[in-house]
Amino acid sequence: MAVIPIILSGGAGTRLWPLSHRGRPKQFLRFGSAHTLFQETVLRCRAGLFDPRPIVVGAADHRFLLAEQLREIGIAADILLEPVARNSCAAIAAGCLRALARDRDAVVLALPADHRIPDSEAFAAAVASALADAEAGALVTFGVAPDRPSGAYGYVLAGEPLIAAARVKTFVEKPSAEAAARHVADGYLWNSGKFLFRADAFMAELSALAPDVADAVSRAVGAARAETDFLWLDGEAFAQSPSIAVDYAVMERTQRAAVLPVDYGWTDIGSWDAVAGVLDADSAGNAVVGKAVILDGRNNLVHSEGAVAALIGVDDLVVVATPEGLLVAPKARAEDVRSLASRLARDEGSGRKPTGQKTGR
Repeated sequence: MAVIPIILSGGAGTRLWPLSHRGRPKQFLRFGSAHTLFQETVLRCRAGLFDPRPIVVGAADHRFLLAEQLREIGIAADILLEPVARNSCAAIAAGCLRALARDRDAVVLALPADHRIPDSEAFAAAVASALADAEAGALVTFGVAPDRPSGAYGYVLAGEPLIAAARVKTFVEKPSAEAAARHVADGYLWNSGKFLFRADAFMAELSALAPDVADAVSRAVGAARAETDFLWLDGEAFAQSPSIAVDYAVMERTQRAAVLPVDYGWTDIGSWDAVAGVLDADSAGNAVVGKAVILDGRNNLVHSEGAVAALIGVDDLVVVATPEGLLVAPKARAEDVRSLASRLARDEGSGRKPTGQKTGR
C-alpha cells in the first residue's frame, strides 16, 4: 500500500523574521540548498513507498507560491487551501479526509514543510519500518535522540514494544527548560513532528478527543470548492475549528500513540540558531549569506540582501538585513524574534508606528 504524504505548509515562520514573513514564509526559502524547504519535503517523499501525488495543505494566500514551487520540480499534488490558520490538527484532518476520498484504506504521513532531513533513503526506510504499526491502528510519531535540553520541542518516552515502534508511555509538548533537562536525562526522545497512521484511525481518535475540530473540518471539506489547481476549504466552516496543534488535541491524549526511534539527521528550521547550524561556517565560526565583512568576530550569523553588512569586534550575533527589515540580536535571544515579529504585525495592522520607534521632527 502506498503512503500518501500530507505536507503541512501553512506556517508563517515568524521566528525567522525579517527573512521569513507572511508574504514569504520560511518553507519557501532556500537555506544553502538548490531547493526550498517545501520542495525538499516534497522530493523526500518520492521513493516507491509513497503515493506519487501528495496532498498539500497550505494558506490560501500562498496558493500561487505552492503551485509554482510544485511546477518547478515537476510534481502534481492535491492542494487544499486554508481560508484561515487553524494550526496543525485541522490541517491534518483536512488532509486525512482528502486521502480517504481517494482511498478508504489510506495510510498517510503528515509532515511539516519546513524541516530538513538530508538522508532521504534513511527517512524512507524509517517510514517503511513503521508501516506495519500504522496499519495495525497505531498513530506513529518519529523520535529523535536529543542532543541538548530544549523547550522548543515535544518529548516522547517509549514504553511497551509493538511491531517496530513502541507504545508511547509519556508525551509532553514543549516543556519548560527545567523539565526538558529532566526529560533528556530520563531518556525521552524529541518528537520530530511527523506522524504516520491510517487516515480513518486518526479521524476516529479526533472525533472522540476533539469532536469540534473533526466536525468543523468535515463540514469544510464537504463544502469545499474546486478551482483549477486548488481545493478551497469552506471558510465559514473551517473558521469554526479551534486553533490547536495535533500534539495537544490528539497525540498527548490518545491511547494509540506509538514512537519509532530514528537516527537520521533532522533539523527543525525554527530559529536563527538552527539556520546557523545548517550553513557552512568559516574557521571563526561565522556563517554568511550574501555580502558581509567580519573583522575580529566569532560565531556570528549574517544574512544580507543588498548592502554589505560589516561587523567589527562582535561575537555570537544574528544580523539579518532584507528589504522588509533589519534584525540585530544575540544568538541567545533568537527565540524572542517570534514575539518581536508578532508585535510588529500588530502595530502594522493597527496603523501604529512600531512600539518604541523613535522618529525625527
